[in-house]
Amino acid sequence: MRKLFNRLYGDYLMPSRLHHYDALVRAAKDLGYDQLSLREFLCPPPAEGRGPTLVHRHDIDSDLRTAAKLFAIEVKHGITASYYFRLSTLDFGLMREIEAYGSEASYHFEEVADFAKCHHIKDPVVLRSRFPLIRAQFRRNLERIEGAMACKLVTVASHGDFANRRLKVINHEILGDQAFRERCGIACETYDTALLRRFDLYISDCPHPVYFTPMAPRAALGRYRSICLLTHPAQWETNWRETTRCNLRRLVEDLAW
Repeated sequence: MRKLFNRLYGDYLMPSRLHHYDALVRAAKDLGYDQLSLREFLCPPPAEGRGPTLVHRHDIDSDLRTAAKLFAIEVKHGITASYYFRLSTLDFGLMREIEAYGSEASYHFEEVADFAKCHHIKDPVVLRSRFPLIRAQFRRNLERIEGAMACKLVTVASHGDFANRRLKVINHEILGDQAFRERCGIACETYDTALLRRFDLYISDCPHPVYFTPMAPRAALGRYRSICLLTHPAQWETNWRETTRCNLRRLVEDLAW
């Protein structure tokens, strides 16, 4: 019962937490943190070196309205971040605005899970045998987004779907082929081991009542020099219509699979 209440509260009753994000950005600025997109973080540091760093990564699983509010907070404070959009959340107007400002808008991909659900595949061995077809679809989707954005996407982020969890096959496995990655022009995937090793701490937001794992970012400031913070709009503000749509879509996909 407690778990159900927490889910309902987080999805429909939780007050906006965006003021906490604003306070986090201000606190990081006050402590001298460079707040960057992942694309900027991958660039060579300036000659004088880089100070303490907070990389902001937003996975836009849903709720474009709140994503735009997160972006507005960052613009107000003059910082940049990376935004990763699923096929179901693509908003080229917002994405172009993010890029024009100097932040990064890129692709939150899930072709492996989509293929499994579309073709009713429940065997991970069979699914992995279809990776050539899945890679081809990934490249088509990537090039379509790049065409609409009129820019090259150099970092991408793997989405985690319920189908991935059940099959224990992760979307970013298709990028394990280095030659394919190079053909796509991808410099980094957000779960690359080499990238994660560059951070002293990796924090992800979580649903109510936990909010963050392994610790709150405000508590990490000043203790860790290089931090990556992963956030999702749905964890910062409720959106009844969008949440209901996503929950219903998840149910329908599960039943159909």
